[in-house]
Amino acid sequence: LQSHLWREGPWALLLLGPQLVVTHGWQPQGEGNGEDQATLELYFPATVEYAVHVFNQRSQDSNAYKVVRILRSWKEPANGIVFSTELQLSRTRCGKFDEDIENCPFQASPDVNNTITCFFTIDTEPWRTNFQLLNNTCSEGSAE
Repeated sequence: LQSHLWREGPWALLLLGPQLVVTHGWQPQGEGNGEDQATLELYFPATVEYAVHVFNQRSQDSNAYKVVRILRSWKEPANGIVFSTELQLSRTRCGKFDEDIENCPFQASPDVNNTITCFFTIDTEPWRTNFQLLNNTCSEGSAE
C-alpha cells in the first residue's frame, strides 16, 4: 500500500447530535488511484475529530483544545485504514465538556503557552464509528 501525504488546508467538522458532518477543502499529495484518494478524503477528517476528542478527554486541563493546524498527515501502509498525523492544538475559552467547542474562540493569554503539538496514529473504521488510538505523544509549544 502506498502512503499519502496531506497538505494543510481549510476543513471543518461539525457534530450535529449523533451525526458527524464533514466538510473539507484539502487535497491529497502524491500518486494513487482515485478510489483510494476519495476514501482518504472521506475518512481523514473524522479521524482528526477523534484525535482531538481523545486529547480533550485525557487532558488534565478543564478547557477544551481544538485544531489550529494540521502540520502533517499520512496513511500508514497497513491493512485497513491507519492514519498518522501531527496536529497543532490550542486552548479555547470553553470547557472540554461544552456542547459547541468547534465554534469556541481560542484563549489569548500572553503569560501562558496555550499551544500543544501532538502526534497521533489511529486505526479507523469511521463508517462504523470505530477508532483505536495506537500512538499519541504531545509536547507543549508550537512546532514552528
